[in-house]
Amino acid sequence: MESAYLFITALLLVGLFPTEFHVTDAAAVWLPASATFYEGPTGGACGYANDLIKVYGYKTAALSTALFNNGAACGGCYQIVCDAKKDPQWCLKGKYITITATNFCPPNPAGGWCNLPRQHFDMTPLAFETIAIYRAGIVPVLYRRVTCRRTDGLVFTMNGNDYFELVNISNVGGAGEISMVWIKGSKTNQWETMSRNWGANWQCSSYLNGQTLSFRVQASNGKIRTAYNVVPSNWKFGQSFKSNVQF
Repeated sequence: MESAYLFITALLLVGLFPTEFHVTDAAAVWLPASATFYEGPTGGACGYANDLIKVYGYKTAALSTALFNNGAACGGCYQIVCDAKKDPQWCLKGKYITITATNFCPPNPAGGWCNLPRQHFDMTPLAFETIAIYRAGIVPVLYRRVTCRRTDGLVFTMNGNDYFELVNISNVGGAGEISMVWIKGSKTNQWETMSRNWGANWQCSSYLNGQTLSFRVQASNGKIRTAYNVVPSNWKFGQSFKSNVQF
């Protein structure tokens, strides 16, 4: 009886909201929020700046404090629709977009849309114009977490310096968000737990320069993927390496 109720509910939602439903997304609850747009790079607080456009395109947004979760939300995907019932003048009815969380919208001491406890998305202009009219500036929206659909594999970008490794992990499918990372050098040959430095940047204090590197990545839903020998021994800081594994 309960499963029949959920099925009927999903059918009703199809008539009200975007029809890009997946098995894992159909039961996701739509929640109220607001959306604006801003110019400039959108990968700063997650560390995606170098490969942002190449990996995520324009479908990105900065999240308010309530959503960003100190960087744990980086890489997560959200489906957003403008709430035409609340703002029929500026919303594009029936239009939706799926964005990736790539930045942080900081709170304003004087008060603002990104302050706690507000749920807010500060989108790229092109993403905003997919669901609303540009002149609106700000619109009410409905959003829900959805599965991230990625092509190709996880991307590992080597940063840091000779004293510690700082690795940015992008193009993460499935849950999109990363909860834990392990690294293994070809000479040390043992897995070492990395810690989140900031955003999607993970660090370890071991000296692994000159070694082939493998990574084990755990998504926020508990699923784990291992990219063996994805970074060659002659790697340099600033280089990115695409794996053949994906969630």
